[in-house]
Amino acid sequence: MAENRRLLTNFLFFSSVFTLTLWSNIKPSDENEFIANYSSSLLEDHYDYETKSLPLSHTKRLQFASADNKINHPSWDVEQNTSNSLVLSNIPEDGISDLIQLLSKFNKTSGLKNLALKNITTSWGNFTTILQIVWHTSTEYFSIFKVKLMSHINKRRFNYDGTSLKAVIITNVSIDVFYFSQDDLYCIFSEMNITALTISDSKIIHMLCPSKQSQFRFLNFSNNDLTDMVFQGCNNLDLLETLILQRNQLKKLSKVSSMTSKMKSLKHLDISRNLLYYDENENHCHWVGTLAKLNLSSNKLTDSVFGCLPINVQILDLQNNQIRTVPKDITELKALKELNIAFNRLTELPGCSHFRGLELLNIEENSILIPSSDFFHSCQNIRELRGGHNPFQCSCELRDFVNFEKKSRGRLVGWPESYVCEYPDDLKGTELKDFQLSELSCNTTLLLVIALVVTVVVVAVTSFLCIYFDIMWYLKMMWQWTQTKRRVRKSHLEDLQSILQFHAFISYSERDSFWVKNHLIPNLEKEDGSVQICLHERNFIPGKSIIENIINCIEKSYKSIFVLSPNFVQSEWCHYELYFAHHKLFSESSNSLILILLEPIPQYLIPARYHKLKALMAKRTYLEWPKEKSKHGLFWANLKATINSNLPISAKVVVETD
Repeated sequence: MAENRRLLTNFLFFSSVFTLTLWSNIKPSDENEFIANYSSSLLEDHYDYETKSLPLSHTKRLQFASADNKINHPSWDVEQNTSNSLVLSNIPEDGISDLIQLLSKFNKTSGLKNLALKNITTSWGNFTTILQIVWHTSTEYFSIFKVKLMSHINKRRFNYDGTSLKAVIITNVSIDVFYFSQDDLYCIFSEMNITALTISDSKIIHMLCPSKQSQFRFLNFSNNDLTDMVFQGCNNLDLLETLILQRNQLKKLSKVSSMTSKMKSLKHLDISRNLLYYDENENHCHWVGTLAKLNLSSNKLTDSVFGCLPINVQILDLQNNQIRTVPKDITELKALKELNIAFNRLTELPGCSHFRGLELLNIEENSILIPSSDFFHSCQNIRELRGGHNPFQCSCELRDFVNFEKKSRGRLVGWPESYVCEYPDDLKGTELKDFQLSELSCNTTLLLVIALVVTVVVVAVTSFLCIYFDIMWYLKMMWQWTQTKRRVRKSHLEDLQSILQFHAFISYSERDSFWVKNHLIPNLEKEDGSVQICLHERNFIPGKSIIENIINCIEKSYKSIFVLSPNFVQSEWCHYELYFAHHKLFSESSNSLILILLEPIPQYLIPARYHKLKALMAKRTYLEWPKEKSKHGLFWANLKATINSNLPISAKVVVETD
């Protein structure tokens, strides 16, 4: 019995060099798998085992790692093995014969379903021998990781009949042979009658089209050196549903589309991480109609790619390209449900006018400042939007985007931490949820309405004030005053009479002319000529306007006498004269106005445009004509004293009426 234990120890561990890991279907402590690690030192403390009686009856997965070129031992009873998974690692070239001998013990009834070889070195002949042996066992999934082919590659016969294999995975293959027939290498794989084949990380430059209708439904040739010529014109991949060609040397998207046109069942195509571009001036794209999932990420595609897309695609990945905008004149992709355009150069959100069925959209890491309003109106079916990590410009236009989040109930993925203001600088770093602007500052229509209302109110108030205070009349008078002054300055010096030629200029209503001519003038103009008053009949200059003559008379008179009465405020010419005299009063800072109240004037009779008259009567002292004759003498004395002047005796007298 001790001898049996010694043989068992030597078989399993090769002097403590091999490691055996067992995955058991026993479930202690509610674990799914029981893992037992055996070593030569621990085995000495276990019970005795008969030769060929390893405790593998409940083992699910068995893994050997060789370090001394030994992989097979006669004490391993394969027939009693119930493991469905076997992993053999670190097999050098001189240990391949043991590997072949071990694998030859398996057959259709061995129960092994999953076989993996890791880190092996072998010749092409032994490699195909291993494939052929596994081909006729119960193995369904065969994987080879990190294999090195050492000898010349030549054409080998291969029997594909009666296999249980469903999938073969070969990764990280290196070939030390530089000159060999590519067809001898690739035909072994292209003719396999299995469901799935993966050859990745192996620098293969081509793959043959199967010579007859293939059973392939899944092909993965990622991280190789395949070009646009792969599978061109291939008519024998009718059952293929998934094709993965990422990280190769594909360049022309139109050629890739032509490649798929013969694959009648193709649903999923991954051609990411290539060198793909599309020139719309070259050949048009001809995609197979069944293609539903297309990965074009990490290529050199621009806006033109939207002119080369399969019309029935449902899931489209365009992230990490050079797309700046989604053109408006593209073919509508009615079936599209998921679109990924992250890590591009978009400056605005794409609308959904061409993707009406779109449900998921990813536009993260672009250059979107302000999402377009078209997006919110056309993308009503969006269930999930990833729009964070963009340099948002926080302005009024962004309010629609924020409101979209409030109404979306979680449809914005990454909200709020991924949505931050970048511009303007004073808001940089502010989360969009904290960005607030008033309705008035952002609603252009409302702002225009308010501005229009304010303008109408201002115009209405201004018009009312202009009418009430007769502003237009004053503007007209100012214009006439300015024009008259300009003409006076341009006249010849010999035509100008010396200033202050008269004691007084009298303004009154024609209806009060009787009192002026029979009382005022006779009492002021005595025979001694001490007071000289103006008469328009003698001193108005023919050819000049009445306004101009009035202005000249006011300027040449030391005083301006206004005979006030209800008739005065009804006279338009009296208003002119009062305006010009009042203007002189302020322009020359003189005390030239004399007001005579001939009859009391009720306030309600004074028109609005006579507000200056109201102000004068309220602020200045005026002479009131007494009704008693006994007081007339004092009235005239006061008036003459007010008119006191040192004008030359030769000055002429003028009296003006309206």
